[in-house]
Amino acid sequence: MMNEPEEFIIAPIGDNVADTTATKSSRWLNRTVAGAGITSALGDFCYETTTVILPGFLAVLGIPAAALGIIEGIADAVASFTKMISGYIADKLGHRKLLVLVGYGLTPVGQVLIALAAGWPLVLLGRLVSWFGKGLRGPLRDAIVTQSVTPETRGRAFGFHRATDTIGAVAGPLLGVALLGLAQGWHWNGADGPFRLVLWMSIIPGLLAVLAFLTLVKDPQHSPNPALKFFSSLKGLPGRFKRYLGSVGLFGIGDFSHSLLILAATTLLTSSLGVVKAAQVAGLLYVWRNVVQVALSYPVGILADRIGHLTVLIVGYVLGALMAILTVLAFWIGIDSIPLLAGLFFVAGLYMAVQETLESTVTAEMVQPETLAISYGALGTVNGTAKFISSSLVGVLWTAFSPMIGFGVAALFMVAGTVALIRLSPR
Repeated sequence: MMNEPEEFIIAPIGDNVADTTATKSSRWLNRTVAGAGITSALGDFCYETTTVILPGFLAVLGIPAAALGIIEGIADAVASFTKMISGYIADKLGHRKLLVLVGYGLTPVGQVLIALAAGWPLVLLGRLVSWFGKGLRGPLRDAIVTQSVTPETRGRAFGFHRATDTIGAVAGPLLGVALLGLAQGWHWNGADGPFRLVLWMSIIPGLLAVLAFLTLVKDPQHSPNPALKFFSSLKGLPGRFKRYLGSVGLFGIGDFSHSLLILAATTLLTSSLGVVKAAQVAGLLYVWRNVVQVALSYPVGILADRIGHLTVLIVGYVLGALMAILTVLAFWIGIDSIPLLAGLFFVAGLYMAVQETLESTVTAEMVQPETLAISYGALGTVNGTAKFISSSLVGVLWTAFSPMIGFGVAALFMVAGTVALIRLSPR
């Protein structure tokens, strides 16, 4: 059913900036929110398909595992710092939708480069192009969604967006693996043939994502602010928001990549199932984690709109720390029960639903509209940098000492970040 027409509200944003026209819908599920959700689902379908088959593709090309770690680490770093710059450029020039379209357009370009690769340099270039696009579009898309709804309905709008985003992250890998298995029986000149087929096919949803954002999403008129200075604008962000970023960063240093959680499940199940079947079960547990996130993101948003976004985010951080502690206990006890590990992945999916839904809405509550994009950029940069540190830290401690030490240190950082966030909560 078509939503009611959108109304426009003029909001002053300062002496040096023209009035901004913010689109506020009387219903939260307007064309912009729905369009952003569809676009994100298609975008995730595109690059998450690559994520799940890239290790196997590199293996058949004879590229060592160390190269994969370096490629992914550099790509994550590029995406993190691009988020900061993209927010600043959008606030300065006032062209958010155009930059988001460029960001989504770069993802299929990166896929083409990877599909053509015969060695690691072109794979690295393709991943950098895709992740640069991901960093470019994320903060600006979130700013557009934020300004398309009322403050009272931001939670459910972002909950819906994260749910649709994760649907792509579930469907893409599943269909990619299915197509890879189907193509194995065909005649190819080399073992890399089925992988290249999946990479070429993944370009289609990437192009559809660009089309969906172009036709469905309305960007509230955003006036340029040519006098905006990068470092001055960062320095001028509210003190409470800076402390919030500190809490997010502290928690993030423990918030390891869930590829390590997959590895943990594989390690724990190998003794009873064998390494191949253990890896398959661990992959399905990760899909289960994504399904939980899809199912709970919207209810989390509704709950946050009713009792407070920061309050629910604190609960999510508690659940994140609990997940790390439970992982330590799983190794200590030597759990090889699939139902118990499914419970662990359930907690992981629940806390991810809270974190990814509400970190952006809490940001919007703490900053002014004229610095919303650069504030989202700062949030993305802090999150990305911390995640890169956390995954490296847990991996090194796991290798040098034990997985219990690695996940235990992660739990300590997550607890510290949770305590810091609680101190920001109103008394």
